[in-house]
Amino acid sequence: MLGLHRQAISLFKRFHSKIELTPMPEQPENPKDSGRTILVVDDFDDTRLLLRTWLRKKGYRVVEAENGNEAIAKALNIKPDLIIMDVEMPELDGLSATRKIRASKNSAELPIVAVSAYGADLFREQALAAGCNDYMSTPFEPDELERLIQSLLK
Repeated sequence: MLGLHRQAISLFKRFHSKIELTPMPEQPENPKDSGRTILVVDDFDDTRLLLRTWLRKKGYRVVEAENGNEAIAKALNIKPDLIIMDVEMPELDGLSATRKIRASKNSAELPIVAVSAYGADLFREQALAAGCNDYMSTPFEPDELERLIQSLLK
């Protein structure tokens, strides 16, 4: 668990220079609003805050989930344009949630990016086999995530 905490701190440091972390209303008006909704799934509040703030600044609407079960419900009800899915979570992990989301005909084509502190090729292969479109290990550069999101939303 300490390793994951260090990964979150490292991720925070990479994003910190790109955004100002201030409390934000649930869904603020954004002049750059792309009309696209991204579901951010992570059990760490700080990671969700970081991604939410950065994604909103980039013009995306953001919906959040704390675990795989919540992610499935929101993916099927809200129908986001893309999901950023943590792999390791309580209740239901991200890969199991991805499989269940993929099983629904309404979300079979929904882009899903798996994110994990584990960078080994084995985790990437498992994520792709579960139905994720891509895999990123943390910490990653914000520009790298932005390029990936843009390529998947084309």
